[in-house]
Amino acid sequence: MSVLDVLQERGFIKQMSHEDEIRELLEKEKITFYIGFDPTADSLHVGHFIALMMMSHMQKAGHRPICLLGGGTGMVGDPSGKDEMRQMLTKDFISHNIECFKKQMGRFIDFTGGMAILANNADWLLDLNYVKLLREVGVHFSVNRMLTAECFRKRLERGLSFFEFNYMIMQSYDFWKLNQAYGCVMQLGGDDQWSNMLAGVELIRRKEQKPAFCMTCRLLTTSDGRKMGKTEKGALWLDVKKTSPYDFYQYWRNVDDSDVETCLSLLTFLPMDEVRRLSSLKDAEINTAKKVLAFEVTKLVHGEDEAVKARQAAEALFGIGTDLSNVPAIEITHADIGAKMVDVLTAGKVFSSKREVRKMIAQGGLYINDTAVSNPEACFSPNMFDAEKSLLIRKGKKKYFRLTAK
Repeated sequence: MSVLDVLQERGFIKQMSHEDEIRELLEKEKITFYIGFDPTADSLHVGHFIALMMMSHMQKAGHRPICLLGGGTGMVGDPSGKDEMRQMLTKDFISHNIECFKKQMGRFIDFTGGMAILANNADWLLDLNYVKLLREVGVHFSVNRMLTAECFRKRLERGLSFFEFNYMIMQSYDFWKLNQAYGCVMQLGGDDQWSNMLAGVELIRRKEQKPAFCMTCRLLTTSDGRKMGKTEKGALWLDVKKTSPYDFYQYWRNVDDSDVETCLSLLTFLPMDEVRRLSSLKDAEINTAKKVLAFEVTKLVHGEDEAVKARQAAEALFGIGTDLSNVPAIEITHADIGAKMVDVLTAGKVFSSKREVRKMIAQGGLYINDTAVSNPEACFSPNMFDAEKSLLIRKGKKKYFRLTAK
């Protein structure tokens, strides 16, 4: 089975530029390919994770990946899928984010012995001569065709700046530079990048008279089309400081039944026979599949030790075990005992605002040690804490925190 068969069986592939040529190429040769990552935040998120899984499957099949960090393109910002222009980022901000990305990517991609390449398009974009770019690259682009691209078409009514209009040319230039420097012949990426990726393929084919290809990966969405990876606190980050292993585990533990097969296929390396077996479980038994999903994805992102801790914490909270040490903890001082719950829980980031705490109390969704809080003016009292000066907070049905007085 070729890597293309693997990717198609697991549900990665959405579109291909030249399907027959790509199939023949991947069956007969080992290629160099790339995926671009614009450093718009200081952590990768679950949307990047699916791209890294696709890249990992390709690498395991013997193909060489290039992780291209957008130190240059990040200075402009991709208009794809955006209703308005992205906020402009500073060089320092982008440089910091790139260093964060580098550390995280090593968990998924093997960079030893030249098996993968880490590149930064700032190396060729930031000092680029604009007139030279127009002469070398701009001449190969039709404005009429660019305006029909999905990434631009959605923005035309609301306003698309010339600043952003250059993004497609910059991304295409990246592909051409990587083709020249490393013999890179294929770009992979999310399906929202189809227009940009196809433009790069066409640039190389026109300018170099050589084959080039692209394949897009499906975006991670629920069975009813909603984007996955969003939580109460925002994106589902891969950085432990932004999304704890416990919260990360719980996200996958609580996916809809109808999304289990998709997640197991795309986000784990479990054999497809096992994926199908787990996904076929019905009613209460599907929870077994969700536990496997949560453990396997957490293990890939945070390591097996953290996955075990997250699983133990979840089991403790839901009556299977007793070890609560890995439940997200919030420390307060002894002076906070006697303070209003609204103030303490807001300061501890359990809630984003006092208004949110009061709303949760009014809805009967805030519990202290399994007792519902009904008074929005209630205070913490010494008798709520156990011998270890801890108590358990439940926010809604499934969010738990340990509050510890130090």
